[in-house]
Amino acid sequence: MSQSTNSRKAGRWVQIPLGILLLVLALNALGGGYYGMAGAKDIPIEWLKGSPFRDYFFPGLILLIFVGGSALVAAILVFIKHRLAKKAAFGSCAIVVIWLSVQVAIIGYVSWMQPATAALTVIIFLFTFQLPVYGN
Repeated sequence: MSQSTNSRKAGRWVQIPLGILLLVLALNALGGGYYGMAGAKDIPIEWLKGSPFRDYFFPGLILLIFVGGSALVAAILVFIKHRLAKKAAFGSCAIVVIWLSVQVAIIGYVSWMQPATAALTVIIFLFTFQLPVYGN
């Protein structure tokens, strides 16, 4: 077996699960962002006390565009084996870490989704290290 064949196989075992995990992250953030922009009716507005936000519209918009958008773009780039896939996946992880850090600083620990999202991000980060840099 040639080295390029081995490299393709090695990349494939990472590409599919990484792309799926990024899609899960994207769908979660896109859904959460939409929910926040729509008013987040079951989330206490008191959580935003002391923050620059009066309601959940702008945090939802940030979640939708930056967290959800970056994860979706990274997933697409991973699936199509784009040369920027690895950078996009790492960038998406960085955006999630920033999002979670700011969120916890503003509202504190309020949901099991915070550590679950952090754990998912660590897994995505570890898979991204194994992703080859594609040549297109």
